[in-house]
Amino acid sequence: MDEDRFNMALRKFLKEVGVTAQREVEKLARDHAGQGDALRLRMVLTSPDAPALNHVVEQTIPLT
Repeated sequence: MDEDRFNMALRKFLKEVGVTAQREVEKLARDHAGQGDALRLRMVLTSPDAPALNHVVEQTIPLT
C-alpha cells in the first residue's frame, strides 16, 4: 500500500464528509430554529468491505 496516496485519499474523503455534513446540520438547525434548545447528532462510519467497522460519534449541539 502506498501510504502517501492512501493518506491523501482518506483526507479527501474526510474533508468531503466534514463539509457536506456541516452544511446539512446548519440547514437542519435553521429549519428547526425555535423547536428546541439542542440538536442531538450521531455520525456512524461503516464500510461494506470491513463489517467490523462501526465507529459511532454522538454529540448534542446547543441551539441557544
